[in-house]
Amino acid sequence: MQSDSANDPSRHHGRIFLLSHMRAFTSLAGHILGSHPRINGYYEMHISYEDAAALDRQLDAFLEGDALKPGSRYLFDKLLHNDYAFQPERLGLPDMKILVSMLEPEHTIKSIVNLFAQKEVDDLYASPVEAANYYIERIGTLAEFSRTTNQPYYYFDAELFQRAPEQLLPKLSHWLELDSPLSERYQIFSHTGKARKGDSSPRIHSGCIDRTPVDYSHVPVPEKVLNEAREVYRECRRQIIEKAADSALLDRN
Repeated sequence: MQSDSANDPSRHHGRIFLLSHMRAFTSLAGHILGSHPRINGYYEMHISYEDAAALDRQLDAFLEGDALKPGSRYLFDKLLHNDYAFQPERLGLPDMKILVSMLEPEHTIKSIVNLFAQKEVDDLYASPVEAANYYIERIGTLAEFSRTTNQPYYYFDAELFQRAPEQLLPKLSHWLELDSPLSERYQIFSHTGKARKGDSSPRIHSGCIDRTPVDYSHVPVPEKVLNEAREVYRECRRQIIEKAADSALLDRN
């Protein structure tokens, strides 16, 4: 389906982009955002955004399985991998909201290893070293984005989605200029739990935020690997927060 009519109002939807990495509660974030009546989309579309034509590709991909909500304002996508470029300055969007989020390294790396170790075939990210390399490279790209973009963005620690949504969601609602607040309860959609669409665990089907921590203590990661990731995380997080228009941070005390 091609959206080639200049008068098609769907082409004038604003965009919300979440820039993050794997295993950072981004499926939960997408479902909560996508359940709001003003927001369409909830999963990763695996699209590069390098020019305005990407916006048509995004809309067409969304409309293959879903319909735009009447009276909605935004279309959402998340970018979790360096394979997909993001150049917001070239999109020509007057209505765009950018969110940047990271999760601390130990939980993230162990979660990646645990997920990919369950695959029926050997996967690169079942290796702690390769999972850590992905994480380090990805958060480095997020920090580079923060240093080079001229677009305002909102940063939040990903842990807040599970640990303190009552603090985070009102702030996101305000930043996104929503006319009603985001809720801790969310819809189950057509692609919920499907491969390459986000979290495939039973937790995502609950329809509400599950605050029960997941224990990955059984996943071994060399301390040297974790220490390197922790150092990179601290510096990238510092840079991203410094350049953010606003932020929501986890109280680590």
